[in-house]
Amino acid sequence: MVNQGRGLRWSQLAATALVVGAVSWIGWRIYLNTGGLLGPASWISSVLLVVMAVLVVGAGLPVRRFLRGEATKPLSPIRAARTLVLAQAAALTGAGVLGWYAAQLAHALAELSLPGYRDLVWRLLTLCASAVVLATAGMVTQRMCRVDPPDRGDEDAG
Repeated sequence: MVNQGRGLRWSQLAATALVVGAVSWIGWRIYLNTGGLLGPASWISSVLLVVMAVLVVGAGLPVRRFLRGEATKPLSPIRAARTLVLAQAAALTGAGVLGWYAAQLAHALAELSLPGYRDLVWRLLTLCASAVVLATAGMVTQRMCRVDPPDRGDEDAG
């Protein structure tokens, strides 16, 4: 499974979400079996995830403009590299956060009769959706930073 410099793939994000989700589910199961309850989930966390997604895409736009030849200012190669790393970190963070909250959501859905869990389910669903938005923003920004290799035909002609 060689990536050959193509960056993160959706399958890697899915694997990250599944592994984090499975480990989180096991941890929550152990905790819940001792009599504990799921903790509160904040609407603010969802807002922060979406704001981070917007900022990541915003950081990628100058790189995209430069690569398309639409930029009015030169772009530092180190800034472009940092933007790519930021995009990949955002994608992996979104996948990890999705796994974390999806595990809690699974437990909350199984125990809807408990007080407060109906409201908690909506918050966890929103957090899962926000995590998907962050992961998607990271993947979109990674694509904005992509520099395609030169065509082989151009090298032969020169």
